[in-house]
Amino acid sequence: MKHNLTHGAAIGGGFAVNSLVGMTTLAGIVIHEIPHEMGDFAILLKSGFNRWEATKAQLITGLGGVLGAVMALYYSSSSHSTLWVLPFTSGGFLYVALVKTVPDLLKENDLSHSFRQFIGIIGGLSIIYFIVLYIG
Repeated sequence: MKHNLTHGAAIGGGFAVNSLVGMTTLAGIVIHEIPHEMGDFAILLKSGFNRWEATKAQLITGLGGVLGAVMALYYSSSSHSTLWVLPFTSGGFLYVALVKTVPDLLKENDLSHSFRQFIGIIGGLSIIYFIVLYIG
């Protein structure tokens, strides 16, 4: 739920800045969330949930995104909110990446697997760079 709250706040904060930032943020999060939610759904099914229960669980956790977006848009009515909403949500993403993901990457012993992960990170950073360069 906390993860989705951050996503919603990022989307709402992006739209508070302007529609281009909002759409770019939305696209990035949707691209990230589709495989993530499919994986969560599969885990729920393997854990004994039926399809309806898994769908309900996914929808309930997804409400965090709606709540985050509503909160970001509500607070965007203040004059200085755009100065903190996007940095706050960026911090949330960095927390997830650095605290939850990097330790797993550092445990990897297979050099070819580590190289593929590194290429993926460079690819993601390159996409963001080109979006900012050509659209922003």
